[in-house]
Amino acid sequence: MRVVVTLDVMLARRKMRAKDLAERIGITEANLSLLRTGKVKGVRFETLAKLCEALDCRPGDLLDVEEGEAD
Repeated sequence: MRVVVTLDVMLARRKMRAKDLAERIGITEANLSLLRTGKVKGVRFETLAKLCEALDCRPGDLLDVEEGEAD
């Protein structure tokens, strides 16, 4: 099982650019890009809370689980 980041889906639903989201929550575009592509090993709860606040969603809207082996 592996955790999949679905941030791109939520950005599209909210019609928001990643650049604007990064600015709004106070992280670099590079770090947001790493998060969007799932190339991070973890995310701080504080960052997750800021993402949810900016996108008006819940953590479960940004994270999903896929069956199979983790990378």
